[in-house]
Amino acid sequence: AGCPVVLKPAEFTPLTAILFAEICERAGVPKGVVNIVQGGPEAGVAIVNHPGVQKIAFTGSSEVGKIIRKATAGSGKKLSLELGGKSAFIVFEDADLDSAVEGLVDGIWFNQGQVCCAGSRLLVQEGIADALIAKVKTRMSRLRVGSPLDKNTDIGPLVDLTQLERVKGLVAEGARQGAVCWQPDAGLPSSGYYHLPTLATGVSPANILAQEEVFGPVLATMTFRNTEEAIELANNTRYGLAASVWSENVNLALHV
Repeated sequence: AGCPVVLKPAEFTPLTAILFAEICERAGVPKGVVNIVQGGPEAGVAIVNHPGVQKIAFTGSSEVGKIIRKATAGSGKKLSLELGGKSAFIVFEDADLDSAVEGLVDGIWFNQGQVCCAGSRLLVQEGIADALIAKVKTRMSRLRVGSPLDKNTDIGPLVDLTQLERVKGLVAEGARQGAVCWQPDAGLPSSGYYHLPTLATGVSPANILAQEEVFGPVLATMTFRNTEEAIELANNTRYGLAASVWSENVNLALHV
């Protein structure tokens, strides 16, 4: 189609892009169609401003997305931005709670929550809130923290020290704003940027943990009384990336 690609991974995650290039080569993709450029922000700036680049697709922070949008304004370059999420995980009182818990574990603690579409907001109907939260805590206490190269590990380290400090800061601020932050009684490895899986309950809709993308293993929990309130809470975010609805009633799920 005549559409070669220049791919710049985040400076903290260079290796998977190199592997992708090797896969493309083995698959017979012609040389020059897929190009990998490593580097930090300066490499990103060079790509964004290069006159030969006609379309930019960026996945990352809202702050950098705004910079790219400003830099490309009036240039005629096409732009698509995917700037994070605060995805709602909505559990109704008729849901299969054990299945919901397993889905929740995959939704928020996969890759330590460093996933754009992570299910980082748990909205649970009041009548089953206590039962579900008890099951979540039990499951959290069984999550194994350790080396990501060990196939038995559930929670590995965060990508770098800056991200670890950011996650800690957001959890502390969330607690200051009234959330109750619970962590399982588990030890952390002696080295590495590890953060225990964290469950925040009593989270108000305006709490920082309900509004900001943490990009870490932190789950913010809120309760709702009825379907209308669940939908209102789920939509109370500037993000619009993903959501899931847990109910045995397919009509209810489709309506939501």
